[in-house]
Amino acid sequence: MANLKEIRSRITSVGSTMQITSAMKMVSAAKLKRAQDAVTQLRPYANKLRDILSNISSTLDASAGGELTVQREVKKILLVVVTSNRGLAGAFNSNIVKKSNSIISEAKDKGIEVELLTIGKKGFDLLKKQAKVYKNSSSIWDNLSFDELSLISEEVTQKFASGEFDQVRIVYNQFKNAATQIVMNEQYLPVQIQAEEGEAATSSVDYIFEPSKERIVTDLIPQTLKTQLYKAILDSNAAEHGARMTAMHKATDNADALRKELVLQYNKERQAAITNEILEIVGGAEALGG
Repeated sequence: MANLKEIRSRITSVGSTMQITSAMKMVSAAKLKRAQDAVTQLRPYANKLRDILSNISSTLDASAGGELTVQREVKKILLVVVTSNRGLAGAFNSNIVKKSNSIISEAKDKGIEVELLTIGKKGFDLLKKQAKVYKNSSSIWDNLSFDELSLISEEVTQKFASGEFDQVRIVYNQFKNAATQIVMNEQYLPVQIQAEEGEAATSSVDYIFEPSKERIVTDLIPQTLKTQLYKAILDSNAAEHGARMTAMHKATDNADALRKELVLQYNKERQAAITNEILEIVGGAEALGG
């Protein structure tokens, strides 16, 4: 009977776990809808802003954008690592940490110093021993807003412009769908204002620019950087909820399968115990009768 009691306890425990994972799945599904809407609404604006910057600057010199477009010898990199504050999201955080470790190791092999700006407690906890943490901004997840991220973007651009960092990169999960997240490693600074080779950057229409192209590009760059960082954070936010929803769905299915196995095992053990009791009673009766 002790074995039956143990199995009953496990069935109860698995059932409680299944209720928790099922509730977490529903919460993540509700949050995913809002997060997905936010990032899909921002993407067209961010892409158009980048296209405008590329089109206007296509006929300008690479240095026309000012100090934020200056290409320097890379001696020190600021790596912006975007993770979540919580776990239970499958490989969402571990993929980012793995990519960040790869970038850090590659940079160290080349003699390049790396500092981290972590957005998310998981990234901070797992990477603080791998490289110096310049700043931990995990609190932005408590109140995600464009204004908060604008302050971070302004601080990063100021540090780059002053020469404290020679390059800034962002590592984050790009949202594709609830089951798929793409690990991105994007250059944030210096800004590449000219179109890549093969891209149609110019228009056949002759526009009159007021003020000058140079002034427009200089004013567009800070806004583009803020939007780029905000889009990365929104992408990561949607990807996190998608990953957690998928992970909790799988956990709920696994818990349900385990519970069914335990119920089957319990019934077998109970049937065997009842059979043994019947055999003992029959044996005792026969012994008395003899």
